[in-house]
Amino acid sequence: MTQASTLRWPTPNGLLPLPLVGGMLVLACSLWLTAPIVEVDLVHLIGSIGKMFAFAGQMLVMPDWEYVPQLLEKMLETIEMTVLGTAIAVVISLPLGILAARNATPNVVVYRLTRDLLSLMRALPELVWALVFVSAVGLGPLPGVMALAFVTVGFMGKFFAESIEVVDVKAVEGVRAHGAGWMQVRLFSMVPEALPDFVGTVMYILDHNLRAAAILGLVGAGGIGYDLVMSMRLFQYDRLVLIALSIYLVVTALDRASDSFRSRIIHGRQN
Repeated sequence: MTQASTLRWPTPNGLLPLPLVGGMLVLACSLWLTAPIVEVDLVHLIGSIGKMFAFAGQMLVMPDWEYVPQLLEKMLETIEMTVLGTAIAVVISLPLGILAARNATPNVVVYRLTRDLLSLMRALPELVWALVFVSAVGLGPLPGVMALAFVTVGFMGKFFAESIEVVDVKAVEGVRAHGAGWMQVRLFSMVPEALPDFVGTVMYILDHNLRAAAILGLVGAGGIGYDLVMSMRLFQYDRLVLIALSIYLVVTALDRASDSFRSRIIHGRQN
């Protein structure tokens, strides 16, 4: 019996395969033994539950309605940073994703160099790149957009490449059989086949970038981040509750839009 078959589940007796159970036990023991390294203490965590509820209870205050105009202005700036940074990243990452896909890249050297470039771009978080761009172009939303776009290219290029690598081979062969060239095969067979994954990835990245943009203001890169941090430091819970609620509503709206777009694309292709 091969190793792959021993890991197949469900097994004839309905139980988990023994290699999988053993691996899970080893992983659980490793996590338990290494927990002190990251100061994970279950007793301390359980004892902190009351403090967490006490902090959450302080958010149950009357919102500062006079802050709403400023909040809307800052949230609009955050959304604009998110959309613009993501749009720039889509334009750059799509060709990079094609070059980073095993079944689409011209040769292995281009594949490896592109993969390494994408890994470099996403190696550091947006906050670090925002510091770099703030020192280069000054304070304001521009360094925030640059930081979001730079890191997003690294993630989105990788996601695009992995989506292209799993496209249906038959669709590619059909387009190639009609005499399509190298670029035509990729644009008219690979990209359309991976389009639902592209849309899902873009909407997920928008969700992520919105939350990332919400803290870039901490280093002077625009957005709601500065107000968020200052409200926490000054215990202005009447403003903090409005900021948290606005971020939640925008993220929820993006999630609903993602489901709708993906559903339309998938159903449109099936009809």
